[in-house]
Order: sequence, then C-alpha cells, then structure tokens
Amino acid sequence: MKQTSKTRPRRNLSGARIRIVRLASQPPVTQVLLVRRMRARGIYIDQTTLSRIEKQERGVTDLELRAFARCLKTTIAWLCGERGAKR
Repeated sequence: MKQTSKTRPRRNLSGARIRIVRLASQPPVTQVLLVRRMRARGIYIDQTTLSRIEKQERGVTDLELRAFARCLKTTIAWLCGERGAKR
C-alpha cells in the first residue's frame, strides 16, 4: 500500500512549529536564510532537508533542534510543543 501524507508517520514534533516561527518572524525568515543561519552554527543541512523537516518527513537531532531554537530566537520547549512553553 502506497503511503500518502495522511498515512505517513510523523518523524518529528518540531517541524510544523519551526515553520510557524520562521514565517511569523519580522521580516519572515526564508528557508534559504534559515539554512545559512544553521550553517553558521555548524549544522549543515540544505533547503530540501529543511523542507522535509517542516513537513515532518525527516527526524531532527538534538543538536539541530538547539540550533533551530537559537536561529529562530525561540525555545526548544516551544518547538517541541510543550504546554505553557513561551515562544
């Protein structure tokens, strides 16, 4: 049976929130700009990988999660969806 986006398992908890905070930034942060910020922190991903993370098709390591939080000026707890966590 072919997997669709509705039947495919989620690979991370933070992808959707990474996209939310990226687009809510003023001015909005593009995927290309976020990839550049991540590379400046020593995390080498490309735009395609970031897109897959945001669609929850690829997992996120703890090092990547910490870098995402710092690059997007948010907290790891908020990216993971913890209740009461401040953005």
